[in-house]
Amino acid sequence: MLDRDENPEILNSFLDYNMNVLNKSPNTLKEYNYDLNTFLKFLKIHFHATSETEFEKITINDIDINFLKKVTLNDIYSFLGYLANKHKAMPATRARKTSSIKAFFKYLTQKANLLEVNPAQNLEMPKIGKRLPKYLSLEDSQKLLKVTYNEDNRNKERDYAIITLFLNCGMRLSELVGINLKSIDFSEEKLTVIGKGNKERTIYLNKACMNSINEYLKVRPHDKIKPASKDALFLSERRERISNRTVQNVVKNELKKAGLDITKYSTHKLRHTAATLMYKYGNVDIRALQELLGHESISTTEIYTHVDNEQIRSAVENNPLSDWKN
Repeated sequence: MLDRDENPEILNSFLDYNMNVLNKSPNTLKEYNYDLNTFLKFLKIHFHATSETEFEKITINDIDINFLKKVTLNDIYSFLGYLANKHKAMPATRARKTSSIKAFFKYLTQKANLLEVNPAQNLEMPKIGKRLPKYLSLEDSQKLLKVTYNEDNRNKERDYAIITLFLNCGMRLSELVGINLKSIDFSEEKLTVIGKGNKERTIYLNKACMNSINEYLKVRPHDKIKPASKDALFLSERRERISNRTVQNVVKNELKKAGLDITKYSTHKLRHTAATLMYKYGNVDIRALQELLGHESISTTEIYTHVDNEQIRSAVENNPLSDWKN
């Protein structure tokens, strides 16, 4: 639930616009709210508009458009410097807050017409170095699947289906949790998920996915399900839609049982694993992989073209000039 009680009216108007007009996801709204709360509290200190010394106790509900008219590009850069120096915020964190600030001031100038000058118009995004994704090898993926379907696990059918979908389809955590029974087309062997930005996409299900879903449906509870969760595919032991936290715990426990490093791997790393295995063994086109993963930009998907050193070595060794001698 988004906490807006302490927000200034102008921030809540921005959140309403993103929710009702742009149809942004709850996660995006939560991030906007948190980022802009932090930014506005910093401005109160920066402009000497508060006597409160504890950052978290600074109130911002009195901020209005006249206050924001004072903000310059340099003030925003001071905020990013504050994040880097005081909180040791990583470039990715600063980039997200930069994006939130740009969206906020764009709304105030172009949509609400409350500001004539946009101080964030020329704001540059912090550069983020591309990191190679961590992923399970094929052997470790097989080991994880084996330990999940274990007689000692009373939810083995459900948990096995969860791990199978992650490793075969590369879906996000929120997408898996949000799967509904009516979203699955059993005759066409595909399902519809709601991804980032509430964008709908189709995921095709292979034999392993279909088998695991069908096995789970044989034991999935049919009665005493909470009304709001009747159509949910995956249910918790409370007979309601499974939560993100529960799925994360399932993955963590199974990784641990498989003897894999839980500080290195997570639900999101299973998404990286699926993408890497498809690229490495499936001879999949990068554009097709982009569509399957629901990436808005091809540059996000291109990271998977750099992870397979074996393919790079093979390409060099198979160069027709590799055996050339003078």
